[in-house]
Amino acid sequence: MRWAIFTAVILVAGAGTLFYWSWSSSKADNALGAALDTYNMPLAQPGAPAASGVYTTTVDRAKAANQQFIAVARQYGWMSAGSKAHYFAGVTYQELGNNTSAEAELKTAAGSWNRNLGNLAKLALAGLYHQMNRDAEAINLYNTLAAKPSETVPTAVAQLDLADLYAEQGKVEPARKLWAAVKDADKDGMAGAIAAQKLGVKQ
Repeated sequence: MRWAIFTAVILVAGAGTLFYWSWSSSKADNALGAALDTYNMPLAQPGAPAASGVYTTTVDRAKAANQQFIAVARQYGWMSAGSKAHYFAGVTYQELGNNTSAEAELKTAAGSWNRNLGNLAKLALAGLYHQMNRDAEAINLYNTLAAKPSETVPTAVAQLDLADLYAEQGKVEPARKLWAAVKDADKDGMAGAIAAQKLGVKQ
């Protein structure tokens, strides 16, 4: 009888936990979806009358979306939607010129168990570091991404961005080596075509 009661309690607790998780996950996904809707909302046409919920500049739209992403990240940071919100919060902070907060949010997203999301965050973080003249850190991230790619950030994408960084630094030979490697590895793909264009070679 005791074992039967104990088993019943465990089953009820498990069902309750599963229901709560499902309910919270649905709320988190809806909140993230609303924030993404704001971020992707078309801007008002020039000369159009002011309307509620319509943004006239990308800055105003990014500010509104950023507030929503931060709210989702704080409330659901332990869930998948919360991790994604950290990423988009970092992206919008960068658009708003708040590099310190952008770095913090992108670092959090980069630590996600989801490699696809984590690599996207690392790619954005590398771009931020380059923008902040922290090229050594950017190069390290690009090399890490090239060595451990994902569906969202293939090796070629990391190599192309790294090659562009080298080119901006005036390091032509390392850049050309990367472009050549991408061209050879992706002969019929978009990345290969971009690399060939950078090299001045017809596919």
